[in-house]
This record gives sequence, C-alpha cells and structure tokens, in this order.
Amino acid sequence: MLDHFTIKVTDIEKSKVFYKNLLATLNAEIKLDFGKTVSFGDIGFSGGDPGGYFWIAEGKPQHIHFAFNAKSKQEVDRFYLTALELGGTSNGEPGFRDYHENYYATFIYDLDGYNIEAVYHGE
Repeated sequence: MLDHFTIKVTDIEKSKVFYKNLLATLNAEIKLDFGKTVSFGDIGFSGGDPGGYFWIAEGKPQHIHFAFNAKSKQEVDRFYLTALELGGTSNGEPGFRDYHENYYATFIYDLDGYNIEAVYHGE
C-alpha cells in the first residue's frame, strides 16, 4: 500500500497547474504549497497524513511509472482528456487491459515525460 510519494519536476509552477487540474478529475486537490514543493490529496479527506499522498518538487526528473486509482471508467476517460488538454501526451487511450478482467486504464506522459496511469478495477 502507498502512503505518499514525490516526483521531481522541471518547472514547479507549470506542473502545479497541470497536476491541480488533472488530479481534480480524480477528486483531489492541493493540500500544501511550500513554493518549490506541493502536495495533493483527496478532497474532503480527514484521516492520515494531512499533506496528501502525491508530492511534486522542483528538481531533475527521474523517470518512473505510477498509477492513480479512479472510481469509475468515466474518471479514467476524464483523466485522459484533461491530461491532453493540459499538454500531456497519450501513451495509451482509455480501455480495458489484459491485466485482469475489469482492468480499465489509460496512460499519459506528463510535462516531464513521466508515464502516468489512471486505473479503474471494476465493481
């Protein structure tokens, strides 16, 4: 299970706008903003770390893959379209994958080339 993680981004201001709008499609918002470091978490979340689960910090990107949970196929679709509108690029349109029967996901590259996934595991 994941508590939180941080990625390095080349331009904190551009990435803050990108992730603020992109993660809003998954019901998340900025939790803390320290200028060169920003955290995001679920809207209305009241337990655990008040800083959220996803952090960006200005620095040299180190390319990794990570996935965000979505609560529906519609959230996955909205995540994909929003990423493209915000300057991300497609690395796999929304759809079912062979990982398991109900694995519905999309993959995008963010502004720094991170391979980001939004996945819905079905009901």
